[in-house]
Amino acid sequence: MKATLRSRCARTFAAGALSAALLTAGAVGTSAHATASAKPKPSPSTSASKQAASITVKASSASVKAGDKVTFTGRTKGMPIGSKLVLQHKKGSKWTTLQASTTVKQGSSYSLDAKLNDKGKQELRIKYDEVTSPAVTVTVK
Repeated sequence: MKATLRSRCARTFAAGALSAALLTAGAVGTSAHATASAKPKPSPSTSASKQAASITVKASSASVKAGDKVTFTGRTKGMPIGSKLVLQHKKGSKWTTLQASTTVKQGSSYSLDAKLNDKGKQELRIKYDEVTSPAVTVTVK
């Protein structure tokens, strides 16, 4: 009977020690997780992803006659395929959206055709949401 009692005590002690070890490890892991999550992490917000996004642009011609077609091509970075891109031109100090648009294609490229009618030097850019390309200048004669 003594052997059975010792064996039972040993098993109970081992189970208790194992439980205590698991609880301690869990508490340490939880406090480590709490400490790690207490550090401020930059959240993947839309503004952060927009900062990482970019657009390039190139005009097919630097000078055209009024009413002629100009093709704007370029690549995007950080934008999903199918995103709508619009063409804008600078009028005074404001950028206005023209009625020319396209979408980002496979390989992150795009191509957009537009007819330019306003004579003079036109500053144009491509825009997606808050992301814009650098401006290109096309002279319309």
